[in-house]
Amino acid sequence: MPGISLLKSKAPAAPSLHFTLISFIGAVIAIGVTGWLSHIGGVPWLMAPFGASCVLAFGLPESPLAQPRSIIGGHLVSTAVGLLVLHTLGDAWWAGALAVGLALVVMQQTRTLHAPAGANPLVVLAAGAPLSFLLTPVLAGSVVIVAVAWCLNNARRRGSYPSYWI
Repeated sequence: MPGISLLKSKAPAAPSLHFTLISFIGAVIAIGVTGWLSHIGGVPWLMAPFGASCVLAFGLPESPLAQPRSIIGGHLVSTAVGLLVLHTLGDAWWAGALAVGLALVVMQQTRTLHAPAGANPLVVLAAGAPLSFLLTPVLAGSVVIVAVAWCLNNARRRGSYPSYWI
């Protein structure tokens, strides 16, 4: 039709198939290792937000949200906030709202912002998690993700990951 132009997408181009394959392998290995360690150890090493962390660590490894400081630190501080709220205020719906808001503030102020970790306080409250939850699955699982990301992202392009550690 005259006068109608096709809209061109402003979305970024799709990554190469090689990049996509390495991303796939990284996510499978990271989640596979945490799942396997849960299976053999009888202790949870896996939680749902780790799937979203893998999307960042392997799909957008140059993002500030994908750096080790953000993955490990973000999961730790947001979980600590969730545990503090759970063990002081309980697991009411409003406690979950407060915990997520506080986790966001603490991640921003500690420069450990990691979007997937925003779900951690809700996981903590829903599970009635003990204080040990901070070590497994949170610390252990986030370290596994960073270790796999370090190996695979640097195999993909030497010296590319992380952009910074601290």
